[in-house]
Amino acid sequence: MEAKAIATHVRIAPRKIRIVIDLIRGKSVGEAFAILKHTPKIGSEVVEKVLKSAVANAEHNYDMNSDKLYVAAAYVDQGPTLKRIHPRSRGQAFKILKRTSHVTVVVDER
Repeated sequence: MEAKAIATHVRIAPRKIRIVIDLIRGKSVGEAFAILKHTPKIGSEVVEKVLKSAVANAEHNYDMNSDKLYVAAAYVDQGPTLKRIHPRSRGQAFKILKRTSHVTVVVDER
């Protein structure tokens, strides 16, 4: 039995969060929290929140022991992109793509 948590429409680009997600995939939950706490990336706060939610789901919904949990799967999908326009000289307009992410963390017992 595995428990998961999902954060949708996170206003950080997926490539920035993937750097953090790759650090914790396959690690035990305690080790993953330690890594996220000492990672100086903005995405680490979001991933830590989702991981905390997945652990809470495992304990509450499936009666799993939190000491035996590990990160079975963690991935980031691209969400909808917000399109903005930045005015430039001579009447031109440059597009700004503000990307969003869907973060998923799955935990399981060893």
